[in-house]
Amino acid sequence: MNRLVLSLMLATVSLAPLSEAAAAPAKQVAMTRQAPVTVHYRSAKIDGVNMFYREAGPVDGPVVLLLHGFPTSSHMFRNLIPLLADRYHVIAPDYPGFGQSDAPDHTKFAYTFGHYADMVDTLMTKLGAKTYAMYLMDYGAPVGYRLALKHPERVSGLIVQNGNAYEEGLREFWDPIKAYWADGSAEKREALSNLVVLETTKFQYTDGVKDLTRISPDNWVHDQALLDRPGNKDIQLDLFHDYGTNVPLYPQFQAFFRERKPPTLIVWGKNDKIFPEEGAHPYLRDLPAAEMHLLDTGHFALEDKLDEMAPLIHDFLDRKIAKQ
Repeated sequence: MNRLVLSLMLATVSLAPLSEAAAAPAKQVAMTRQAPVTVHYRSAKIDGVNMFYREAGPVDGPVVLLLHGFPTSSHMFRNLIPLLADRYHVIAPDYPGFGQSDAPDHTKFAYTFGHYADMVDTLMTKLGAKTYAMYLMDYGAPVGYRLALKHPERVSGLIVQNGNAYEEGLREFWDPIKAYWADGSAEKREALSNLVVLETTKFQYTDGVKDLTRISPDNWVHDQALLDRPGNKDIQLDLFHDYGTNVPLYPQFQAFFRERKPPTLIVWGKNDKIFPEEGAHPYLRDLPAAEMHLLDTGHFALEDKLDEMAPLIHDFLDRKIAKQ
């Protein structure tokens, strides 16, 4: 009996390493599948300015260009990028004056949406992107639509998230800004100073959100630290004024929609007071085949609705972009 027990013990000891060795490849495969996507943080010199951008995914994959809003940067896409980069070549730049890009003095650099569109155009040319789907949010909408007017043939699709192209979307929030457009006075300019303070930055992340525990306070701390850099207030005030130059282009943006009919996904935070739901519905006049999803959240919808939005976005890209 003792010999039998000893034999069984020796057999168990001798087989254990073999069993563990056999299991190792399976564990390695599982770990590889779960490995995080590598995101690269780069800069390109454009118009004498270092323009920062995040880049991830296969370089030969369909390109997805992520264009951020105010007062954030490509930081707003930090959680979405890895979820798209399994199949898509994702590029997310910071405009000058935002994020990690240079912020030259506003008296020496033109902070305009037209200039931003030209710089993004140069960046995409440098990166060899001949076509791209665009994710357009807030300021990203006029930047992207101006880019589309320059190269309509390059736009493979649109993902619109609280990005305006219709006058119906410029409601009460915009009244003080419209007053600044009207006369450009120092008084009207200074009246907009409250748009670059911490209270307003936090408001943009929290207003209209049902579960605030899903919103990281790092967002407004990060954005406000950049807004508070010396000279940045004037940069932002210049941009508030220049935003008025986008409105006369709305008919051209809309003509682009009708004529080119790019595949379009609309994922819109319906509780947003800055770009409210009223700005989402008019897209269907010019893009009746667009897919629209109104989400129960506010301005920065990705912060609390990523779990809903990412599958919608990836599925849209798989169906409409990857097979082009």
